[in-house]
Amino acid sequence: MSAPAPALESDGTIQLSVVKTRHLKTPVVFGVVVVLMAVLFLLVPRGVTTTFRLGDATSSIAVPNLAVPTGLTSWLMIVVLVVLAALAAWNAWNYRKTPLWLTTVFAILAVVAFIVWAAAGGTFPVTSLLFGAVSLSVPLVFGALGGVIGERVGVVNVAIEGQLLLGAFSAALLSSITGNPLIGLVGAMVGGVLVSFVLAAFAIKYLVDQVIVGVVLNVLVTGLTGFLYGALLVPNEDTLNRPERFGRIEIPFLSEIPIIGPVLFNQTIIVYLMYITVAIVSWGLYRTRWGLRLRAVGEHPQAADTVGIKVNATRFWNVSLAGAITGIGGAYFTLVSVPQFGKEMTAGLGFIALAAVIFGRWDPIRATLAALLFGFATNLQNQLTVLDTPIPSEFMLMLPYVVTILAVAGFAGQIRGPAASGKPYIKG
Repeated sequence: MSAPAPALESDGTIQLSVVKTRHLKTPVVFGVVVVLMAVLFLLVPRGVTTTFRLGDATSSIAVPNLAVPTGLTSWLMIVVLVVLAALAAWNAWNYRKTPLWLTTVFAILAVVAFIVWAAAGGTFPVTSLLFGAVSLSVPLVFGALGGVIGERVGVVNVAIEGQLLLGAFSAALLSSITGNPLIGLVGAMVGGVLVSFVLAAFAIKYLVDQVIVGVVLNVLVTGLTGFLYGALLVPNEDTLNRPERFGRIEIPFLSEIPIIGPVLFNQTIIVYLMYITVAIVSWGLYRTRWGLRLRAVGEHPQAADTVGIKVNATRFWNVSLAGAITGIGGAYFTLVSVPQFGKEMTAGLGFIALAAVIFGRWDPIRATLAALLFGFATNLQNQLTVLDTPIPSEFMLMLPYVVTILAVAGFAGQIRGPAASGKPYIKG
């Protein structure tokens, strides 16, 4: 960042000068990653070749496997990573920020190098990795979109975890009773709205600290769904906890595209709904009157009030909308992923979604990409656990959370959220 600093001249006048700051966080993180990977490759050499399976059994287009020499490929990647880290350091030395494309290329190459080393001597399924990454990212994407809308309008949505969990419970219960997954999906949205309604009421009307309300709601929903699971679903499992699930819908021609076709275009209706929701929220936030008012309320509520925008009403209804969107993510657990509801089945993914909001700088597209990154890290851990990697399973379980810490603390840098986020508005 550059900031003007006053300087007193000999004639008594004040002249502004520019104070420059070097952005060293990103090149330091790059350097640490390169050193750790180099030490790992040096101390634990792996097999001769690594094979990548690029095809998919459901596709009519056959794609041959790709075999690469493990040692040579790994060290070539390290050399490229060193060059990228040096380029990031050069930018920092010259008071320039590291461009996004450089960070993206570094992250992709680092992941590829790690996979080449870890999957040595085996066959690594690329399509399965990407398909699982998208599947695991769906609740995170919906949760992140709900978090973006909530914080953009000025309410910190810490209750994403509770919205996901009550959405999953409502979807399982209603889909089991009616035998219709669409009704279960609507029920999940209602469940998310109920949690967000309580959050909005306490945070906006009664001016209770938003973070505290969100944490309490998460605990409350966890206890409530756990009690109802034991008292209601377990004794009546065959009738109340056997939800009718969504099946996959294959899009002709597009699903036949090698590698990405089965990943993106042979999915369930909730995944296709995710594509549409991301597009609508991204477009609406920056291109519509609704988005302008929402952002105005989150940045400067006093100014928004002076032009006739009802600040608290705008916050209330948009927080409810965020809850409905997050509830769809909860429905994915019981209507697609798992055939029944289980206690605490969201497993803290709401907080990962909140991290995606911060890493994505409160932007729908960036938050979606961050959620996909965390889903990718989770599925990568699953895939590598199946293979015979030299890394202990306990460390592999840490991988998604290590990626979260690196993303938020290492790569996000200094970021500022909406100015009025978390601050109650009192008219007058």
